[in-house]
Amino acid sequence: MTSIQKAACIGGGVIGGAWAARFVLAGIDVDMYDPHPEAERIVGEVLGNAERAYAMLTMAPLPPRGKITFCKSIKEAVEGADWIQESVPERLELKRNVITQIDAATDPQALIGSSTSGLMPTDLQRDMKHPERFFVAHPYNPVYLLPLAELVGGQKTSPETLKAAQEKLAPIGMKGVILKKEIEAFVGDRLLEAVWREGLWLIHDDICDTETLDDVIRYSFGMRWAQMGLFETYRIAGGEAGMRHFLAQFGPCLSWPWTKLTDVVDLDDALIDKIAAQSDAQSGARGIRELERIRDENLVGIMQALKAGDGGQGWGAGKILAEFEKHLWAQGGGAKKEPDFSAPLRLLDTKVGAAWVDYNGHMTEYRYLQVFADTADMLLRLIGVDFAYVEAGHSYYTVETHIRHLGEAKLGQKLYSTLQVLSSDDKRLRFFTTIYNAETNEALATAEQLMLHVDSKAGKSVAAPFDVLAKLKPIAEAHAKLPIPEGVGRSVGQKR
Repeated sequence: MTSIQKAACIGGGVIGGAWAARFVLAGIDVDMYDPHPEAERIVGEVLGNAERAYAMLTMAPLPPRGKITFCKSIKEAVEGADWIQESVPERLELKRNVITQIDAATDPQALIGSSTSGLMPTDLQRDMKHPERFFVAHPYNPVYLLPLAELVGGQKTSPETLKAAQEKLAPIGMKGVILKKEIEAFVGDRLLEAVWREGLWLIHDDICDTETLDDVIRYSFGMRWAQMGLFETYRIAGGEAGMRHFLAQFGPCLSWPWTKLTDVVDLDDALIDKIAAQSDAQSGARGIRELERIRDENLVGIMQALKAGDGGQGWGAGKILAEFEKHLWAQGGGAKKEPDFSAPLRLLDTKVGAAWVDYNGHMTEYRYLQVFADTADMLLRLIGVDFAYVEAGHSYYTVETHIRHLGEAKLGQKLYSTLQVLSSDDKRLRFFTTIYNAETNEALATAEQLMLHVDSKAGKSVAAPFDVLAKLKPIAEAHAKLPIPEGVGRSVGQKR
């Protein structure tokens, strides 16, 4: 099985709770053990942030939410789990003890991952009876949004374990990267430590304050790194001659004494006070939960923008999001029961996220079109026009759309859409979609659309196959008995 059937999280908090949220929102039941007296509250708050983020992240239908159960012992939590994620505090003896307990209580085939950000897996697996199934799965905060996990094996970890872990992460929207060798702090934290150390020196030497340093990162190379990383960014900087030219031109400066990467700054009370005061001045007006929500909204917007990269195939983290959505749609569109054809089909429920609004706090125009398009996609999947069908060279293309804006959708508002088939034949499909405020059932916008069935390779319209038309027929026949929606056939500017 390449998918996780049941997960266990040992250790809650920010990281363990976010792992649990990632599993639960992927439809996986989670058993959690954390002796902290407020573990349920902390994990609940993390899960709340994750649910809010996912509502903004994707319109693809999530599976039925998994169940999270808090257990009284490690043994109880890991029973029956095929993926166990350890996220206890970063102390070698504590982690080693917990991992050894997990190892003794689980099926030998279960995978055991550690969230450690720097401890060597060989040291952690020392006392295990089945060390071959242990590895580091080092995530990045927030785990429920950032898709990367560094997968690092110890001396006794089997290659098959790392490969299996990588395969099991993909269906929950994560990318597991397997490191060739174990090394303290792995790859990501080593890079972050180098930047962090240099940043501390810049503050220590009064070159800039914390806000200026953050501005330098977020308004320049941070934006490049978010979508191309380090080496691909520098490849472009080398011009048409590429990386060789860049290295020849800028390589010599590496020997210049610019940085202090080998000198450790003394974090004495004076420097700590300076950094804390500057940080308070920079961000202290906002609480941590508010900053987390802002961070999540920004990450969602970045990932959605990257999803449109490379001609719609996705780029960077956006490609992982596109593949995750494809997996969600392939699971059956999230349909929980057979739709009722005797009324307009309620196909989509969503929420207006921060990335969807303009400067007035209202949903921007192209997001209305996105909701209409996603609703149409839900109909197409209902009649068998799914990813496999499109990849085989056929689809329905929209050729006409008439949108009416009747109300305002605002930030945070829950929406749903309904669709009524107006007419159809072997090539054409005409339907009427309405977007509603989910709380008041007020109609906010409508769209009348016409689609043609096409052979995308030939570039022309062709008759849809029998099996698609057979699935469409009962919907069209049932909807033909419904009243014509107000607004059908309306021309632009025409009043009621």
